Amino acid sequence: MTGTIITARTILTMDPDMPRAQAVAVQDGTVVAVGTLAHCQTALPGADVVDTGAAALMPGFVEPHSHPFMSGVATQAPAVSIAPWVAPTWPDVLEVFAATTAASDPALPLLFNGFDALLHGRPAPVAAELDEIFGDRVVVVADNSGHATYFTSALIAQNGWDTTPPTDPVGGHFARTTGGALTGVAYEVPANTLVLTPVMEALGGNPLLSAAQYFALMARGGITSTSDMTFATNLVAGYEALASLPSVPLRVSMWHVSTDEDCVEKVTFTAGEQLLVKQGIKLWTDGSPWIGNVALSFPYQDSPATERAGIDPATAGSPASMNYSRAQIDAILDRCAPTGFSMSFHSNGDLAIDRSLDAYEDALTRHGLLGTDHRWRIEHVGGARKDQFERAARLGVHMSMAPFQYYYWGDLLDGQMFDHTHGSHWQPFADGVASGACISFHNDGSVSLPTPVLNVQTAVTRRTRSGAVHAPEQRIGLDAALRAHTIDAARTLHRDHLVGSIAVGKLADLVELTADPYEVEPEHLADEVTVSGTWVGGRRIDLEEFLTAAAGATAR
Repeated sequence: MTGTIITARTILTMDPDMPRAQAVAVQDGTVVAVGTLAHCQTALPGADVVDTGAAALMPGFVEPHSHPFMSGVATQAPAVSIAPWVAPTWPDVLEVFAATTAASDPALPLLFNGFDALLHGRPAPVAAELDEIFGDRVVVVADNSGHATYFTSALIAQNGWDTTPPTDPVGGHFARTTGGALTGVAYEVPANTLVLTPVMEALGGNPLLSAAQYFALMARGGITSTSDMTFATNLVAGYEALASLPSVPLRVSMWHVSTDEDCVEKVTFTAGEQLLVKQGIKLWTDGSPWIGNVALSFPYQDSPATERAGIDPATAGSPASMNYSRAQIDAILDRCAPTGFSMSFHSNGDLAIDRSLDAYEDALTRHGLLGTDHRWRIEHVGGARKDQFERAARLGVHMSMAPFQYYYWGDLLDGQMFDHTHGSHWQPFADGVASGACISFHNDGSVSLPTPVLNVQTAVTRRTRSGAVHAPEQRIGLDAALRAHTIDAARTLHRDHLVGSIAVGKLADLVELTADPYEVEPEHLADEVTVSGTWVGGRRIDLEEFLTAAAGATAR
């Protein structure tokens, strides 16, 4: 009997029946035994023993909400990142603009990704300002939130929108003058897609390599399973090509955008469901807190931070920020629910969460799904209330939380964006866990870097990037935080029978850590618990092999 026995100083299984082990026996990519080395050698006699040298081995982290393919295309060359962790200030952004313009072919468009009005400390640029910087060049600047794009007059003219402005697509819209002309701003995915698609096509490059580079970035964070929450059929060939490469580091579960006519159709991947699977359908009930278009029952503050960012407290965060009417949501649910796919609603503001829960409860009742293991989802839930988590638990709705929102923006949220009572409790981890709802954590790439350990640190300490603590009562324990990035995240992806814990019969997806998280002070987790490697299906991933293969691959 062949196979491999993998060891480390300790193995954290995330399986309550055996929380720790010494060894894992793997055959044909599947775990066949967990326990002592002797037990595994008895179960798999003659197997090679591989000592990882890791201080701790865990199930690979699960990222339940991401956009891995398009994050690569949007952030890797030929696109250029201006995210706050790359270009922290607006002068830094201007330097990137100038250097990129000087080094590029003037006949080609430019795509920058990662502007953030709050963290860059100034209003979003509209066409008139971008024209002063770039002249008559086609340029798009994508908001870091993914909920807006800003573009030059040259793009407007190239698309013929200067003479015939586009109509607003369902779920998105364009900013306009009082006369109806475009100002150079689009909001939400349907409108952003109209702006971005031709620019990305004109940029050229190797989209597979760009996507592969983001796959590798996620793997370096310890992630072995993820999702694509903006899947569309035109991504099938790209995902198939990446899945066929040696040392592919990620398994991907897809949620299809509801604006596509074929969103209710099943997709069969030749790579097989263990690597690629379509699981659900996604829509957005509101927008982003960082650009002011979330639906809230409490107002934005009139503060220096909101003034610098160009967020008007008189209009930001209003119920008008809803992307769909209730009737439109009901129609989408009635079309999608009979397919058996899991529904996912993006909802940041408490009013958007209320609408999502109301629509879910009614649809689950209409379609006979109330009380079943449907695992419908709500994403981000930054402004959620305690009662909303409790209602989600009763309905069987999973809540995927975003610790990165608190980490990067927490100091602004508390007292500058919102009043102390609401802002300090943004991302209320303890309320979520106490409710009994299935809680998962995510980074929403490319909105933030794929850093599961930092998410865990944020949830157990309530420390922001500056080290400040807001609403310490919303801290949670390490067990719950690790579950939110392993087994509970796998449950949300409908993959807990395959991944999320180290147990007999599951796939041998593992992450090597340089320290045992339980032996590190919580505030030092992200510094001391680093990733030294990942395993997918019992094979240690070689990222150089994967990236080299991606550089020569094409999508068919």
